[in-house]
Amino acid sequence: MGGIGKTTLARKAYDHLPIRYHFDIRVWVTISQEFRCRNVLLDALHCISGPNVFNRIDYDKKDDNELADLVQKNLKGRRYLVVVDDIWSTDVWDRIRRIFPDYNNRSRILLTSRETDVAMYANSSSPHEMNLLNLDNSWKLLGDKVFGPKHDHPPELEEIGKKIVGKCQGLPLTISVIAGHLSKIARTLKSWKDVARTLGEIVASHPNKCLEVLGLSYHHLPNHLKHCFLSMGSFQEDFQVETGRLIQLWIAEGFVRASESGKNLEEVAVDYLEDLISRNLILAQKRRFNGEIKVCGMHDLLREFCLIEAEMTKFMHVERTELDVPTLPTQKHNVRRFSFQTQFYSVDDCCKLLPPVARSIYLFSRLDLPFATRVKLHEVLPIYHRRPIIHEFFSRFHLLKVLAIFHEHVGFNSFPLVITKLFHLRYIQVRCNGNIPDSISELLNLQTLITHRNKYEEKTLPGKIWIMKNLRHIHLGGPSYLPSPRRESILNKHLVLGMPNLEQLSGLCSTSCTNEVFSVIPKIKRLIVLYSPKDHMANRLIDMSSLRKLEALKCFRKSILPSSIKSSIFPTSVKRLTLAGWFQFPWYEISTLVMLPNLEEAQN
Repeated sequence: MGGIGKTTLARKAYDHLPIRYHFDIRVWVTISQEFRCRNVLLDALHCISGPNVFNRIDYDKKDDNELADLVQKNLKGRRYLVVVDDIWSTDVWDRIRRIFPDYNNRSRILLTSRETDVAMYANSSSPHEMNLLNLDNSWKLLGDKVFGPKHDHPPELEEIGKKIVGKCQGLPLTISVIAGHLSKIARTLKSWKDVARTLGEIVASHPNKCLEVLGLSYHHLPNHLKHCFLSMGSFQEDFQVETGRLIQLWIAEGFVRASESGKNLEEVAVDYLEDLISRNLILAQKRRFNGEIKVCGMHDLLREFCLIEAEMTKFMHVERTELDVPTLPTQKHNVRRFSFQTQFYSVDDCCKLLPPVARSIYLFSRLDLPFATRVKLHEVLPIYHRRPIIHEFFSRFHLLKVLAIFHEHVGFNSFPLVITKLFHLRYIQVRCNGNIPDSISELLNLQTLITHRNKYEEKTLPGKIWIMKNLRHIHLGGPSYLPSPRRESILNKHLVLGMPNLEQLSGLCSTSCTNEVFSVIPKIKRLIVLYSPKDHMANRLIDMSSLRKLEALKCFRKSILPSSIKSSIFPTSVKRLTLAGWFQFPWYEISTLVMLPNLEEAQN
């Protein structure tokens, strides 16, 4: 049964301190209903290598057999714990078992499944069966979440509280969601009786379903939070959403309102996210040591409710993984957001069914040409004949605000110029090689620019990027040279240059770390610097002291060269510092970091 606490229990075991010390390597992979071996291998390598060493671009070049070989080589001779979460079939278990061989060194594989036959097939002697909570434990769970561990609650609420949890039928997820709702309303007998009455009506009409119970908390949300919740359906099942990326999408979609308290949009969006998490509608899957949410997701039962509600309210249409035929609505003009989550999707079908008034497109599917056309073109030059068709596809959506391409095989040999004609775009996420063209500067509304690469090569950003005043986030998939704004000001004397709203820049080449560049990005909070192998002055002084709002700094060095922490002057505002890759510096230089007054976390 979903929502009974399988993943929660597995996570507690996985994070338990004695277990962490007992195993050399811990790996967590989530399977879900659609098994993709490559994703499992990449997740495993990410856990084995660690986030500071893992380089997805290098692994993208390898096939599945090479990735499996890498996993096994890294595990050999080491005691490992692998958690395989949410496995649905015995066939998948057989394939998983081959990836993680038994080296007779007391390594362990822990799996969770809703299917009893899968658990018995994996180990017939010791499956642990999860049971529904009894009334006392249900009340304890609700009390912990609403009142805290001390259960400091008004006595008159206990009787009605037990009636409420009784209607949740012992399902922990349902109790948690209801607790999230109760924690936001008045702690009065009348308010709680209203919740009990509503729950009673739901249970009476749907005795075997909990989706409507889960919806109770949703229906009491303010409208702006409803939109944020429903937007989680844009992502595939069990997709781990980076918090920063989610917030950027919420802002681009227009879900985040300006605050009267003086908070910027990102800070308001974080408040929205924390609110939804406190109601147990979104899961905080990873947090930083200081409590900041790093990665979030959604329980699959809540996701099911989310998708049904999004469809009913015409908030969004999702082409779902488990369906084989297109299901786009006939009244497509009433829907503005679309997410394609099937493994493949035909460009022709998209062109026929997507309305020109679409505002948002999330693409997890691989765009394919129709079969007959592909065969016909095969005799000529098939790889290059896809591009004009895909370019024509994008050119139809003149009102598009969000274009997020997640599928790793939907890429371009160069940045598609047609995208730079979509004036209303606020959020772009594409995979392409080559430099970003000057025409990107025509997208004056653009807030977020994310480019992934098929090759790890240095790019050059256009000088005209300095006129894009609304850019808030730039993420580049490799080292990127940012030309001096002074050069552009000489060419365009009438322009005032700079990116005054830029808060995050990822992929800046070390050669671009100059005072001229830093002086025109005064609000930067998060910066990732990549030291290029071509930078022959890698140890030259980099003065970042002018970046007075910088909070998170990561420097990545790909080549082995002697280095010195003293070659950088860090701003005193830095809270989180990561020196990743091949940094080699004398131990005594650590004292330089101790002098940073706001530093909370340092990694190497």
